[in-house]
Amino acid sequence: MKASNTQVQMRKGILEFCILHIISRGEVYASDMLEELTEAKLIVVEGTLYPLLNRLKTASLVSYKWVESESGPPRKYYSITSEGTNFLNTLDSTWKDLVQSTTLITSKQQRP
Repeated sequence: MKASNTQVQMRKGILEFCILHIISRGEVYASDMLEELTEAKLIVVEGTLYPLLNRLKTASLVSYKWVESESGPPRKYYSITSEGTNFLNTLDSTWKDLVQSTTLITSKQQRP
């Protein structure tokens, strides 16, 4: 078993949560999401982000609007829906519980 496989799965597991958090702060363009995720060392490619954004839209957790751009084609800006906000609040609670549980387990010293 390779650690890298587990690391990839751990990152994938929190990607949706992080994307919803980014969108919850206000309308955002996909490339700005990619930039923030990359800065946070959650490297994501467009081929991963766009299908995830489509799933979130299909689930009515996010919406988007097209905005004309002065320097090229129109841009799609994403925002969170009220249903998405409720969903994110549930995920926040779960995240806090998981962090607390994980910290409790990983902070214990090795038995003599």
